[in-house]
Order: sequence, then structure tokens, then C-alpha cells
Amino acid sequence: MTKSQSPHPVAAPTAALSVPSLVSLTPNQGSGSGGTTVTISGGALTGATAVKFGTANAASYSVLSDTVISAVSPAGTGTVQVTVTTAGGTSNGLPYTYAALPAPSLVSLTPNQGSGSGGTTVTISGGALTGATAVKFGTANAASYSVLSSTVISAVSPAGTGTVQVTVTTAGGTSNGLPYTYAALPAPSLVSLTPNQGSGSGGTTVTISGGALTGATAVKFGTANAASYSVLSDTVISAVSPAGTGTVQVTVTTAGGTSNGLPYTYVAVPTLTSVTPGQGPSAGGTTVTLAGANLSGATSVKFGGTAATSFTVVSASQITATAPPGSAGPVLVTVTTPGGTSNSVPYFYLSAPVLTSLSPDQGPVSGGTTVTLTGANLLGASAVSFGGTPATSFTVVSATQITATAPAGTGTAQVTATTAGGTGNALPYGYVAAPTLTGLVPSQGPVSGGTTVTLTGTNLTSTTGVVFGTTSAAFTVVSATQIAVTAPAGTGTVQVTVTTAGGTSNGLPYTYVAVPTLTSVTPGQGPSAGGTTVTLAGANLSGATSVKFGGTAATSFTVVSASQITATAPPGSAGPVLVTVTTPGGTSNSVPYFYLSAPVLTSLSPDQGPVSGGTTVTLTGANLLGASAVSFGGTPATSFTVVSATQITATAPAGTGTAQVTATTAGGTSNALPYGYVAAPTLTGLVPSQGPVSGGTTVTLTGTNLTSTTGVVFGTTPVAFTVVSSTQVTAGAPPGSAGPVSVTVTTAGGTSNSLTYTRVEPPSI
Repeated sequence: MTKSQSPHPVAAPTAALSVPSLVSLTPNQGSGSGGTTVTISGGALTGATAVKFGTANAASYSVLSDTVISAVSPAGTGTVQVTVTTAGGTSNGLPYTYAALPAPSLVSLTPNQGSGSGGTTVTISGGALTGATAVKFGTANAASYSVLSSTVISAVSPAGTGTVQVTVTTAGGTSNGLPYTYAALPAPSLVSLTPNQGSGSGGTTVTISGGALTGATAVKFGTANAASYSVLSDTVISAVSPAGTGTVQVTVTTAGGTSNGLPYTYVAVPTLTSVTPGQGPSAGGTTVTLAGANLSGATSVKFGGTAATSFTVVSASQITATAPPGSAGPVLVTVTTPGGTSNSVPYFYLSAPVLTSLSPDQGPVSGGTTVTLTGANLLGASAVSFGGTPATSFTVVSATQITATAPAGTGTAQVTATTAGGTGNALPYGYVAAPTLTGLVPSQGPVSGGTTVTLTGTNLTSTTGVVFGTTSAAFTVVSATQIAVTAPAGTGTVQVTVTTAGGTSNGLPYTYVAVPTLTSVTPGQGPSAGGTTVTLAGANLSGATSVKFGGTAATSFTVVSASQITATAPPGSAGPVLVTVTTPGGTSNSVPYFYLSAPVLTSLSPDQGPVSGGTTVTLTGANLLGASAVSFGGTPATSFTVVSATQITATAPAGTGTAQVTATTAGGTSNALPYGYVAAPTLTGLVPSQGPVSGGTTVTLTGTNLTSTTGVVFGTTPVAFTVVSSTQVTAGAPPGSAGPVSVTVTTAGGTSNSLTYTRVEPPSI
């Protein structure tokens, strides 16, 4: 094997491409039917654009390398030159020889007979059958065939008659023939048509039943071909009727002949002229009468796309049908017969009436209440019922409202409205017994109103109004037997009534009372401890229910007359308060009353004095202004003077022992402080009774009532002293001129009698 060389270096970008060259073919011969894979060896084969066997292109090829191509031979005969073409040109040729093909031969047919209608699968056995280009049954091509191998073909027979020669043709020629016999076909027969009638306009699908129908070539209704047909099996054909009139014979034609005929009747199309009634409820169930023509044999009545619940053909001109349920709005009613579907007539589905509220939803058992029914779809209402009893009267106001007069009734009645759309949902309406009043507390109040009045009675639950005379009042229903109501302003005596859905009650009297007034309170002040009896003067005080000092109720009070009340002041804090009186007519204006603090004593000075009285005593304390009395153990002071709020000076009356001193003001009597009445002192002896003029001598004084000694005097000279006991005092004699001096003792009880003490000159030397 050699490769042709380019005269120039391959790498040179301007070198010419080498012309391809071939050196061998392996194999160099093959079947005339082509299909042989040939290895072509040579040089410069890269980029091959064609491989030819003679003038025929290779069936396919692949460039494996610059020196090898693999190609599949096309069909051919004799010896041809194989060439390769690239951009460099076309190579030299090498011879390739096609072997001569043997003619096909047949040895058997299985089966060798079949139906004249064709469709029989026949196995053809023989030789050199590969590449068969035709299989014929006589002059007719097989319906289809498959070459299974070089010795077997499977073919489907076409329709035919008699005995024919079966042949196979290949590139090697046409085979010998083998006989194949077509069996004679039976004539088709018909046994039924379903349906056997239909619209004169045609279009009815008719099922034709019978035998030997396979291979039907014609289906006729009278002399007219079926609009279309399909052979479903040897015993069934589905055909669509053409237009026609009257009764015609239906026949089927096959290769076996034409069948017997079966009658098919063309029926007139039904027509509708009316539907009565023309409307009904969406729930369906309305019996309607359809009038028209050609209605006999009706197979369907439809409301829109929905079949009637049921229907009855009364005559050729009338059908009665039960409307099925449907959506609100118009639908088209049609009738279908074997003659077709009629024209349509409208039927209206009406929505059932719907009730959403009743106002009011209750009323008296005697009836007569005007009730507003609110809802939807109420137009054309033919009835309003209260628990089965027709409303006394009603008026359709709009599609959403009806006003009706309630009939008499008891308990709870279900209210419904009925229209052509049916009877709607029910809403409860309560029949209410008339209210009665048995009491009202309180039965009087101020003309300004505002009094909370409790009404008692029966059947008060559904109260809608409370009236004082002709004036409405605010109220709260507490129970079926009690109402709390706020009296409006008014005058005189009025009748109170209650109105409920059951009517208006009997009346009970309520009296409006004038507001009380106060002009004075006497006295206008008193102690904080309370207890002061005061007289209140004013007007409209009768029936007083309360007397208050500030926010505190009087301890007690008595209504003397319409213009006077006596009351006992309660305890209170010091300062002014406002006194008021409350009656059923309200609370009066206020008048001031002053609570005074009780006087307080903190000290007496002096806190003792002689039993003869006459001592000026200073009382110190608080709240002493306005003092009306000063008492020493129940005995009034001989006199007293209020110096200030914290001081009084009083002259003690005569007394004995210890007396409790108090001061009294409008605020009360103070606490008590003790004041001691002291007996006058007496001297019975003094030892020594003389001493030097230089003084300094301790003198013992004896006597009585000396305990509270406040002073010892020698002559006019006070001296220091010591109270030893109630009967003895020691004192230091003062210096003084020689001679006698009087010695006295002073106590809270007064000044004692005197005793003589003598100063003595010292002896002279």
C-alpha cells in the first residue's frame, strides 16, 4: 500500500490539496442489492465529499483517517469503478463487482385461501425474498406485507374473488405464482334499526344490527346514501341518517350483495307555542303544561340543559312536565322527539322569597300591629302568614319590603311570605300579653325630676316606653315584673303607664312635690360633740326624709310643720357646715351651722388659795373665747374676765378641799383642773425666841397648816426657811436692831398670827 505524496510541504499555507488516491477495496465485490460494507484504502482521503460506486453514491460512508474510508455499497449490477472525491479532486477508480441476484421463488402459502373481503394474514415461504418490492394477489397488491427473512414474507390479502396467483417481486425478478382462493361472501342481512325513526332533517345516529356486514360498501336510507357510516363489527354498523321524509327502507351493500331492507320513518320536528305557568320557584316542582305540535313520542323535556323531573305526553299537542330545580332567571324549554328537538320557549325560575327581619318582631295578642317584613325577592307576594294564620292585610312595598297587619294570636308564630318563587324562610313573631302595673316606689318626687322610681307589675319584659302623664321617661327593664325608671320633670299628680309590644298598662299616680327651702337655723353654732337641738325654719318641709349637717345626718329630727323642723346636731369637726333638708321634692338650699371646739384648760395659777376665797386665779388653755361660765367645783367664780382665747382671770369663791375648775363656752365645757382650798396657818411657838442682833440663829416655828408655807417674815424682813412638816418650819433669824420683832408665816391659806422674837446686844466687856 502506498500513499501519494504532495509535491510541496503540507505546512505551507499556500500548498495545493493532494488529489485522493485509492490502492485497494476490501471486499471488491458484493450483492447487487447493495448493503455491503467496503473498506477503501488509499491516501489524501480526509475531507471526502463523495464516494461513488459507478455513478451511484455510496449508501453511506465514514472517513476513518486520511488513508481509510468505510462505505456501504448501493444496489447495482455488473462491475463499476469506485471513486472518492475531496476538495483536492477525484481519485483514481478501483473496480467493484455486483454479484447477479437470483430470482425469488415461492414454495407455499399458508393459508392458501381466505375471505373475499380480504384481511387474511398469509405466510409466504420460498427463497431469495429479501428486498421484495411487491407482493400481489392476482393483479391486486397485498393490503400490506413484511419481509421476515430471505425465505418468509407475511402478507395481508386484499379483497378479491375466485382463485388468483400470488407472486413476489424483488430486484432479481418476479417469482413463480402460487394459487390463493377467495371464498364466496355471504349476502349481508339486517335484523334491527335503533332508533327506527328520526328527524326529517337527518343527522340521527342509527345502530344497524344484522350479519355479514364486514366490508360494507354502501348504507342507504331509501335511495339516499347514509350521511356517514362505520362498520363496528361483522354484526353492527353505526350510520347517520340523511335528510328524508316518510318511511324508507334501510339497506347495506357488501361484496356479498345487498341486504334485506328495514323500515325507517322520518318524523316531523316538534314545535312549542307556550309553557303555562311561565315561571316557578328555583326549587323546582312546578307542574307546567307545554302546548305545541308533533309532540307524540317525546323522549326528553329540558329546562335549559336540565331534564324535567318527569313528564307525560298528553297528546300530540300537549305535554305536562314537572320543572326541575334551577338557578334564578330565564331558561329555554325544549321538547325532543324522534323528529328532533323543538324550538324553545322561555320559563323563568324565581328565587324563593327571603326574610331577614321583622319590625317590630312582637305585638299584642289582639293583633293589629303593623309589621314591616324586610328581605329579598318579595315582589308578587301572594300571601303573608303568621303561624299559619293569614295576615289581616298586607302591602308589597318593594322587592325588599312588605308591610303586614298581624292577626290575633298567642305565643310565638312563624312569619312567612309566599310568592311564585315559593314560600320563604320563617322568622319568629312573638304575641305579648298586655302589661299591668301594681306599684311604684316612691310615689312622689321633685318637680325637677330625676327620682329613680321602681315600677312593679306583670308582662314588663318587652317594655318600649314609660310615660309620666304625657312625658316619656328613661327606663331599664329589670325583669318581667320590675322596671327602674327616672322620673322626668313635672308638676302635680300624673298617671304613670308602661307600653310594651303587648299594649299600654293601667296607670298609677305619681305626685310631683315642690323643692324645700331653708331660711334659718337656730342656734347657728354648737359643740363639735353634737347634741345641740336646733330649729330649722323654711318652706315645703313636710315629708322630710333627711336632715343633714354637711354630709352627716342629724342624730334625730322632727317635722313640726311645713315651715319648721327641730333637729339634734350630730358630732362634727370644728368649723362651718351646710345644713340641708331633703323631701320627696328634692334637697333644699343650705344654711350654715358652726361647730365649735370645746375649751381646754392646761393650768391654774395659783392652783390653791384660802378657803375664804377671793384669790385671783389665771386659767390658761385654748378655745376660751366666748366663755359663759367659770366654775370652782360647781360654784361659779365670784367674777371672771376672758383675756384672750388662751387666758381667763377669775376670782375664786369661798370653798374647802379640792375643787375642779372648768370653763364653759358655746363649744362645751372644758376639762377640769384641781384648785386647792387651804386653811390659814397658826403659830404656837418659836424656839429660841431671842438671838443676837447679828442674826444667823436657827429658829424653829411650831403651829398648824404650815405645809404650804410660802414665806416667813421677821418684822418686815423675809428670811429663808424650811418646811419640816405641817406643824413645823425652821427659819434663820436675820440681823437687825436689838429689840423685839413680830414673826409670821404665810401660806396659800393666808398669813398666821405673829410671835415675838427678840434680838439681844452682845454683852459689853
